Amino acid sequence: MNQLPEHDLPPGRHRLLKEHLLTEIRRTEQAPARPRGRWLRPALVAGAVAAGTALILTLTTPSGDAAPPPSKEAVALLEDIALAAEQADAPAIRDDQFVYIRSKGGWTTHLGDDQPARLQPVHQREVWLSADGSQQDMVHDPYARSDHELLERQTPGIPSNTNYRHLQTLPTDPYAMYAWLSSVSSGGSSKEDATFVLVGDLARESLMPPAQAAALYRAAARIPGVFVVEDAVDAAGRHGVAVARIEGGERVELIFDEDTKEFLGERAVAVEDLPSGFEEGTVTGRFAVLERAVVDRRGQRP
Repeated sequence: MNQLPEHDLPPGRHRLLKEHLLTEIRRTEQAPARPRGRWLRPALVAGAVAAGTALILTLTTPSGDAAPPPSKEAVALLEDIALAAEQADAPAIRDDQFVYIRSKGGWTTHLGDDQPARLQPVHQREVWLSADGSQQDMVHDPYARSDHELLERQTPGIPSNTNYRHLQTLPTDPYAMYAWLSSVSSGGSSKEDATFVLVGDLARESLMPPAQAAALYRAAARIPGVFVVEDAVDAAGRHGVAVARIEGGERVELIFDEDTKEFLGERAVAVEDLPSGFEEGTVTGRFAVLERAVVDRRGQRP
């Protein structure tokens, strides 16, 4: 394997990639002859060292051109999404409860330096997230051979924690939220790319309090390069309107219901032929949130 530069990742990506890398370690132990996949999204993850705690990221070389300002259509759409988010009822959630999220999706897998990347089949995934971060989260993803696997507890006091109680402490002012996103996002091929990825991480696999969710989407309207895709399709086949951004030859779309403005999922599409082997127009990743609820116990379903 070629030596690749090491970079930090957005907080949600740290957690999810670490979880995936632990799954890969287990795959190797259980079935060493099986080709090992890598969950890539949206840039290419090349490997892990030091017991799965160091993450290595392949970055596309930036073109050097500054991203254009957000489009007027994107700013207007994100304001509508923010209005819908702040009008949602805040969940009544105790510290000892869990946020349950059921989803389906598939990202890019890399089988080795001498083989092209390929798209995973769409598969289901469930997570249980401790409301206050004091208990271990859990993931059930049979495709990744993750059978109700317990994850490490979040370290208290970390600014990038994503448990519900910590999210309640984030800014409700969009300018302050943008500053927070910029301060904790990292990785990607630009600061704007990392910040946009972090917005998607928070929308996808966490439960955002209404006021913070509204600030999140208003902050997203300040990210250079965002624009609207009028018709985007998530991993469940649902059509919606998307806020998108292009970086490194891929268009990453955050998809929302056109009427309710609820977050549906995410899709990545190659906008040019990629070194990984994907041709222009190919979907390189897709995801859909199917259910989000509060439950009393880890492992309980609504």
